[in-house]
Amino acid sequence: MSIRQLFGSPNRRTIISNLFLLPIFIALNCNFIFGQTSDIATNKQIDAIFSKYNSKTSGVAVAVLKDGKVVFKKGYGTANLEYEIPISTKTIFNIASVSKQFTAFAIYLLEKHGKFSLEDDVRKFIPEIPDYGKTIKINHLLAHTSGVRDQAALMSVAGWRAGEAVTTEDILRVISRQKELNFEPGTRFLYSNSGYILLAEIVKRVSGQSFSEFTKKNIFKPLEMNDTQFNDDHERIIKNRAESYELENGIFKKKALNDSSVGASNLYTTVEDMAKWALNFESPKVGDAELIRRFNEPSLLNNGERVVWAANGDDIGYHAKGQIHWNYRGTKQISHGGHTAAFRSSFWRFPEQRVAVIVLSNDEHFEQVKNVTEIADLYLKNLKPDLNSTSAPATNKTPESSNADLKNYEGRFYNDELETVYTAKIVEGKLILFHIRHGEIALNDAGNDKFTGRIGFPVEIEFIRNENGQVTGFKISNFGAKNVRFEKMK
Repeated sequence: MSIRQLFGSPNRRTIISNLFLLPIFIALNCNFIFGQTSDIATNKQIDAIFSKYNSKTSGVAVAVLKDGKVVFKKGYGTANLEYEIPISTKTIFNIASVSKQFTAFAIYLLEKHGKFSLEDDVRKFIPEIPDYGKTIKINHLLAHTSGVRDQAALMSVAGWRAGEAVTTEDILRVISRQKELNFEPGTRFLYSNSGYILLAEIVKRVSGQSFSEFTKKNIFKPLEMNDTQFNDDHERIIKNRAESYELENGIFKKKALNDSSVGASNLYTTVEDMAKWALNFESPKVGDAELIRRFNEPSLLNNGERVVWAANGDDIGYHAKGQIHWNYRGTKQISHGGHTAAFRSSFWRFPEQRVAVIVLSNDEHFEQVKNVTEIADLYLKNLKPDLNSTSAPATNKTPESSNADLKNYEGRFYNDELETVYTAKIVEGKLILFHIRHGEIALNDAGNDKFTGRIGFPVEIEFIRNENGQVTGFKISNFGAKNVRFEKMK
């Protein structure tokens, strides 16, 4: 803009007053120029973070919000390598466990309208859940304190493999057959996808709509999140959907995702739509300020203590209904990540500084925490030094004593909750488990009747003996299912 354009044609009557306005014009234009330069510099820094992505690789989509506005959005890499379709900010990704906060929000909307209390017994709505003698409340499901065994943890032990088609009905059948909980409800935290499957089922049964329909009508449509949906049919065509890829020995391979279950995962969305979700926390269009305040509060155990998600040095993360509260270098961070197939997602909010960072990826090896932190640091102010950047050295535990006579452990073992059989046998001097679908599973000696191995996920196996010292069974435990008991068959 020129001085003539700003002030008009000068004449003798206006020239003096215009001279007074000239410094203001210069200041305004300098601020505009320097602001633009700063944005360009920041954009280049983000470009540098993702410089490895191109037309021959998978990639990411990024959106950043500051002070209620989207200040950056861009795609890097390729959504579909077979057809060389680039990633844009309208590319649709599966956001995995970031889905959970939408499931929790749906519960809060129904609770606000008086459909139930968060203190209600889950069996009031899903009576096929076994009576364990202890009440599992809706609040327990929201907080991952229910003790309900994780469905992925159970189904891997049962013989299901990654990428197989699975429905909510499949999962409900498995959950409803379990005879034990991991622990007494409300007494501790243990991540459980099953809990959020049950929450989605409660929404379905109470509302009379499918979970996908309810969330579309009551969350996505009001927020104009037009490219967002919970996918309860893995065969459905979703336009602009990214495929997920893993790089193996220099070659990209597709990682299958045939999931039709909803609630714990399986929300498909874009960074542009997630930006609208982030803004709803500041200026609610769905829900209201009081609902969001309660929604953001950390979950509680039965004794009133906050639910601890994890600790990072001196920083403790507290769980809050599909979100985690952290203190990030002196500023509040509310975030969650997700991972399914090769999709990886990150949704980080910094409410005190009115910053949000959204990164969605179809790259199995995407460095979520590192890259998202690098972006956030470009927009956050007055950060304290990072005191948690170092980690303790790994230690190798050696077994207290080896399991000398492996013959004791041989036999066939059955679990009726999963209708599953494992055969333990010695092969070349080592104990292995054999499963009809998993094949041979190598076991590592951990001493004292214990072994470790991998059945989909890392597992610990402890053999059980009777009063005569004879092996009568074993217990399998993994990240989300504890003490799944197998009896020795005669």
